[in-house]
Amino acid sequence: MITANDFYKVMCAMVPLYFAMLIAYGSVKWWRIFTPQQCSGINRFVAVFAVPVLSFHFIAQNNPYQMDTKFILADTLSKVLVLVLLSVWAIFFKGGLDWLITLFSVATLPNTLVMGIPLLSAMYGEFTQSLMVQLVVLQCIIWYTLLLFLFEYRAATVLIQTQFPGPAAASIAKFELDNDVISLDGRDPLKTESETDGNGRIRVRIRRSTSSAPDSALSSSICLTPRASNLSNAEIFSINTPAPLHDYHYNSNNEIVFWGSATSPRLSNYASSDAYSLQPTPRASNFNEMDAVTVMTATTPTWARSPVTGKVFRNPSPVVPGGRMVWDSPGKCQGDRQAGKDAPEKEISFRDSSKIPMPDEAESKEAAINQKMPHALVMLRLILTVVGRKLSRNPNTYSSVLGLLWSLISFKWNVGMPSLVKYSIKIISDAGLGMAMFSLGLFMALQPRIIACGAKRATMGMAIRFICGPIIMSAASFAVGLKSVKLHAAIVQAALPQGIVPFVFAREYGLHPDILSTGVIFGMLVSLPVTLLYYIFLGL
Repeated sequence: MITANDFYKVMCAMVPLYFAMLIAYGSVKWWRIFTPQQCSGINRFVAVFAVPVLSFHFIAQNNPYQMDTKFILADTLSKVLVLVLLSVWAIFFKGGLDWLITLFSVATLPNTLVMGIPLLSAMYGEFTQSLMVQLVVLQCIIWYTLLLFLFEYRAATVLIQTQFPGPAAASIAKFELDNDVISLDGRDPLKTESETDGNGRIRVRIRRSTSSAPDSALSSSICLTPRASNLSNAEIFSINTPAPLHDYHYNSNNEIVFWGSATSPRLSNYASSDAYSLQPTPRASNFNEMDAVTVMTATTPTWARSPVTGKVFRNPSPVVPGGRMVWDSPGKCQGDRQAGKDAPEKEISFRDSSKIPMPDEAESKEAAINQKMPHALVMLRLILTVVGRKLSRNPNTYSSVLGLLWSLISFKWNVGMPSLVKYSIKIISDAGLGMAMFSLGLFMALQPRIIACGAKRATMGMAIRFICGPIIMSAASFAVGLKSVKLHAAIVQAALPQGIVPFVFAREYGLHPDILSTGVIFGMLVSLPVTLLYYIFLGL
């Protein structure tokens, strides 16, 4: 039975965290103390120092030789069960890889480090801290890596379907990535170059078009005057920033003409995912790639926006045989616009993550049906390469691995950490929880809406997060024989709010970021009463 004293202990652990979040929210939303640029610096500190050091602190103090096998097995079984069910749904009921990734993130990856450790310690005792740390280690090393693998597989699939439609992709024997290509998420402009040998095998090279291709048609036709951004990679902005709309038509020369809006559009400088981004710091430029004028023949490369997140890449054009593609700015295309006035208007969205509509829909549908993919080993090698590169730039990867290695050494040979190192880490890790919640408050304040994905999807996400997740965890816990307090801790842990890292990936790869954003923001608000209800119900 839960007593008033037990309830008070839980509130004493959680109210300070929500107080930090509220102060941050008010500092931006009400009192205007912090500008967006200053929020960028705070979030950069949290991403690079506070959270990784906090993670290292907890993992290094946990004894890996006394890990609770049943608890870990129950958590692993619940995640595997969700993944299997979603895979069956995606394959046999045409649910799709996109929703498989999103629903897996929502159902199985809670905010264990920031919310789980203080909450469960207050509810069930200090021993639960060790249990939560064990889950944090598995999340960072296994589950986040798997999630990143799925995102990169999706990005690679979209890239191949766009660059090599139809059966041509089956002939790809090798992918080569330049050293500066970190990911296929589309945040950096990419271009592909392909060579075919005498046996018909294709070798594809993937490069960053801006840094690796100064001799390209785009860069040679325009004088670039970049303007350095005053913002950093940790910037936050609304996920609802509208993308510029673009139209296209055929002119009198059978050319496709693209033009932008009346003014040169520029996306907001603040990316919500950049608070914990793994990418190099993006720099804004006063050059708008959509304002370029580039005319291509059918035998020369064309420029198009990546369907992953709307970046530019270069590819041999299989799209409009015998035609040319013209990229024009609004002020220079009035004549072409008039010439193509009688052509039927079509709408094209560069945020579409599936395909770009083409003039001949029949050919597009046929290409989609006949789409082939490279050999599984070729795809696996490509994805493992980009996943490894991305993980190598993630501070949390190093903090988790180093913390685990130190704990293995420390508890094996009873070696203590030197005091100078111990207290240097402690002074930052002590601020880690508060700064992480403060960062979430800043993120909330910079959003135009708390519920970004609409009421229907928000309700679905909250139901999956706070009802389906705990139910599946309960079933897995019973299956492995987990009982008593550990069973209760496992269920409450499954009802924690949405984790930050899945949202970061969703924003970087352009896959349902509104749903994950709502899970983070709205989930933080409702998680405390929901977890308290579970705590009271399980204590009856």
